[in-house]
Amino acid sequence: MIPIPSKLEGTEFHLYKLEQELKSLGYSIGGGWEYDHGYFDYEIDSEVGYQFLRVPFQAVDGQLDSQGTSVRLGRPFLLSHKYQRGLDDNVHVDNATASFDQFSEPVDPDASFPKKYIDLGKDLVKELEAVLIRN
Repeated sequence: MIPIPSKLEGTEFHLYKLEQELKSLGYSIGGGWEYDHGYFDYEIDSEVGYQFLRVPFQAVDGQLDSQGTSVRLGRPFLLSHKYQRGLDDNVHVDNATASFDQFSEPVDPDASFPKKYIDLGKDLVKELEAVLIRN
């Protein structure tokens, strides 16, 4: 994980409007969200694992699934996930978990981030600042 300091840290937005703005730039809400926090992800590459720019956010008022919720952005960071090839040898299959455990576990969920994408990640953060912070 590589943190990228940003002017976005601590800024607040209505989640719905923020999501619409970021979707048009290629971001999506990552699958690991909870009712009080989540992440916007921008996939940089998926050649060897997945490399993302991740922008964390925290609910300010209410829960993320509530209408009109505002969120506060945290420090963006670069993240790399490297998955093993083939079948996962740690799957425990029964009727209750078969549909959830069919995919490979990460070999290294916090894999080192390729240096060739670090500057791109910083540029993506600058783009977000230009789009979201209008002075």
